Amino acid sequence: MATWVVGDVQGCYRTLDRLAHRLGWRRGRDRVVLCGDLVNRGPRNTDVLRWARDHGAEAVLGNHDVHLLARAAGLAEPKRRDTIDDVLAAPDRDELLAWLRARPLVWRDGSFVVVHAGLLPAWSPADADRLAREAEAAVRGRFAELWAAPVADAWDAGLAGLARARFVLAVMTRLRVCDGDGRVDLAFDRAPAAAPRKLAPWYELRRAPETVVFGHWSALGLHVADRAICLDTGCVWGGPLTALCLDDRKLASEPCIDRPL
Repeated sequence: MATWVVGDVQGCYRTLDRLAHRLGWRRGRDRVVLCGDLVNRGPRNTDVLRWARDHGAEAVLGNHDVHLLARAAGLAEPKRRDTIDDVLAAPDRDELLAWLRARPLVWRDGSFVVVHAGLLPAWSPADADRLAREAEAAVRGRFAELWAAPVADAWDAGLAGLARARFVLAVMTRLRVCDGDGRVDLAFDRAPAAAPRKLAPWYELRRAPETVVFGHWSALGLHVADRAICLDTGCVWGGPLTALCLDDRKLASEPCIDRPL
């Protein structure tokens, strides 16, 4: 049995399917964990969701996945580059959205943890798991209220209720840079060298012992270190789709054969 974590697919179904066939993934024998952002910007979002569901794949929620849930609930307006109307119009829309809504924010296997964007330096592994479960419960049960809650610009241990869940959801699906005190800039999306003053890539400040595997940051691209591995190699922009085998840290990639709409 092998466990593979796959970077941001974002609707690039043909590339995902080709990667799966090349690596010989077999349901019931191997595990596949999608690193969030299964949908949006790419052309075949419904097919990616069906593939993940039907192959028994694991997945964590990414910011584009959360945006799809908000669009479906009438809580968010369409964005200029959205390509998720195929999901919203699908005959099995409700089943696909229910499957997506049930995905966790953090997935853990031994010394590895998978999250879409990142974790704050102040959060221990136990903190991250507890906070993720709180935010997941809000996504599944009080999503409209959660979506309406303001997002704080820094971590505060005194945050509670939906305010805490909203901040945790934002960090785990959108974080790139922060400082040691938990101040975040969730709008920053450039390369690490362009980080705002006094902020740094979150993984440079984190001291917890586990290896965090994440996506979300195509401007960073493939980044492999002992305790931080980024797998977002920009497949939806024409880059490869990259996967990591947790058993031996082997990397595999498939050239993109999809193109954005």
